[in-house]
Amino acid sequence: MNLSFFLFYCLLMTITPGPNNIMILSTVHNHGIQKALQFCYGSTVAFGMILTLSALLNSMLAKILPSIIFVMQWIGSIYILYLAYQVARMDNAFTSKNEFGSFKAGFFVQVVNPKGILFCITIFPSFIMPYYTSYDTLMFFVCIITAIGAFSFFSWIVFGNLITRFLHHYKKSINFIMALFLLYTAIIISGILDYIE
Repeated sequence: MNLSFFLFYCLLMTITPGPNNIMILSTVHNHGIQKALQFCYGSTVAFGMILTLSALLNSMLAKILPSIIFVMQWIGSIYILYLAYQVARMDNAFTSKNEFGSFKAGFFVQVVNPKGILFCITIFPSFIMPYYTSYDTLMFFVCIITAIGAFSFFSWIVFGNLITRFLHHYKKSINFIMALFLLYTAIIISGILDYIE
């Protein structure tokens, strides 16, 4: 397992703009840091719960249908290609929403966040389960990924204003670079390179 690539992928997928991160940024601007912190706590708890369920379900499916890992790798790759396309053509990701921040709102937005759910479902068969399958190890990775997600969520509070100005100023270049990273990630987790070597 390429640990550095795995960690980079987790950070990239959790820190790039998505429903939660945009809501965090909006909450900071409209309601202040305290409300944004509550929102982040809710998002982190929901993210950890979804990761736990995904690890357990993927593990059960892999034992019942060993070929499911291969299928999930391709599903994950196709989804990441879709994200790369969306990021590359993203025009204005930071439309302000006047939403109220709370633990419940953060929890709910994360639970219905398709980017977060698909990330949680595909991370285990794509990166972890080809190498590790014990429940203890899977739960260890749940903790690591949840910590990375929490770091990403809270970084949107800490660096919110700086990131907003920077991304608005260099929006097209940054979107293109993020799309290239996602394209590279899709190629890696698809397993295509294993057949080329």
